[in-house]
Amino acid sequence: MCRTPDEAPRRAVSEGVIISDEPRINDEIRVPQVRLIGPNGEQVGVIATSVALNLAREANLDLVEVAPNAKPPVTKLIDYGKFKYTEKIKAREARRNQSTAEVKEIRFRLKIDSHDFEVKKGHVSRFLQGGDKVKVTIMLRGREQSRPIGGVELLRRLADEISDLGSIESSPKQEGRNIIMTLAPKGKKVHTQSEQRRRGDQAKAERQARQAARLAAKQEAKPQTASEAGERIHKASTQSSKPAASVAAKGMHAVASAKTSVNKTTTKEGSNAEDEK
Repeated sequence: MCRTPDEAPRRAVSEGVIISDEPRINDEIRVPQVRLIGPNGEQVGVIATSVALNLAREANLDLVEVAPNAKPPVTKLIDYGKFKYTEKIKAREARRNQSTAEVKEIRFRLKIDSHDFEVKKGHVSRFLQGGDKVKVTIMLRGREQSRPIGGVELLRRLADEISDLGSIESSPKQEGRNIIMTLAPKGKKVHTQSEQRRRGDQAKAERQARQAARLAAKQEAKPQTASEAGERIHKASTQSSKPAASVAAKGMHAVASAKTSVNKTTTKEGSNAEDEK
């Protein structure tokens, strides 16, 4: 497992400065002494780097520098390939579970009818349920800018009606010709994503179960179909052999009858000859 310098990951070097984020491993560690940690976390102590490399080769592991700024640097005996794979999986899970809330925007007119208001409220509810923040904007026109109180009341009415899904993060305030309010979801987006993944996994498991049941039914039906086909073939062959057997029997009977008639004729001729004598 201990890698040679050719197998070690190459590092980008600019003006003698290492710019790679990868830790130094095995022969890349140039210091004379290191503080060694065993594969199970046991403290070996400060030993020569050459001795640590020999221990790594004997254990079929890599000598990885985990704390390069320490005096002396701290190294550990690990399987570097497995370590990198584990770190990659952890980073992927962290990205999947991190909260990446977006800010959605919904725009209203001050003079909006009840149906349009319900439609807009539905959009706001859907965004909040998805874990995203919502920026609600009331656009004022003409004389409406001198009476913004109506826009503030409309925004507060919206906030009251969706209070079970979100809360006011930024109170309504006028910015130029618009009145803006920001709503924040009460549940984190990561929880919503986890619930969606759980439902997706459950649906996938149900699909797989249905497919397995169909496959098992097909496997059970195959022997039965084969046996039925064998019975049909045997029956057909039996039925086809019956006419042939009857024809053969009739033929044998005809031959026997012919022989009998010949014998009778011969006997009759013999008796006639004796009478003539």
